[in-house]
Parts: sequence; C-alpha cells; structure tokens
Amino acid sequence: MYHKINLALQIIPQVASDKVYAVVDEAIAVIQASGVPYRVCPFETVMEGPYDQLMEIARKAQEVCFKAGAEQLLVYIKMQIRKDSDVTMEEKVGKYD
Repeated sequence: MYHKINLALQIIPQVASDKVYAVVDEAIAVIQASGVPYRVCPFETVMEGPYDQLMEIARKAQEVCFKAGAEQLLVYIKMQIRKDSDVTMEEKVGKYD
C-alpha cells in the first residue's frame, strides 16, 4: 500500500489518573517528531501518510507509553484506505479550517 491513508490512533494508558495526559503527550511527541501531517483531536490523533510508516509510528507511540510508566495500554486504530488513490485529511475537514 503506497498511497496515503488516514490512521486515527487512540492510546489509553493504564497509569494513575493524574499521569494519563503526560503519558499521552509522550505518544503525541512521537507523532510530531515523525514529520507526517497529523491532527490532535479530543479522543484520538489522526495521521496521514503511507500505511507502513503510520503503523511504525503507532508502534513507537506505544513503546514510549510503556517507557513512561504504563503497565497496560488500550489501543484503538481506525484507518481509511483507498485501493487506487490517496486519502487526505484536507478533503474531510479542510472546509472547517
């Protein structure tokens, strides 16, 4: 799969409630450092790029959550993939920006 896809990633770490946002911030930092287009939303972060690259970012985001102290993660991934063309965030939400 070489076309751009959209991948929504939600990670819920098992940590003390006052540490949840700090751990999630670590995962978001991985996404920011990756250089792919992304959008942080209240429940998930949406990324745009090639399938393999986004799955690798999702894996790294999980790893940093464990390094930040999570004992367990609930990870939810949603993807939109087209057979022969790109999927972009702009086409879905651009009119709202």
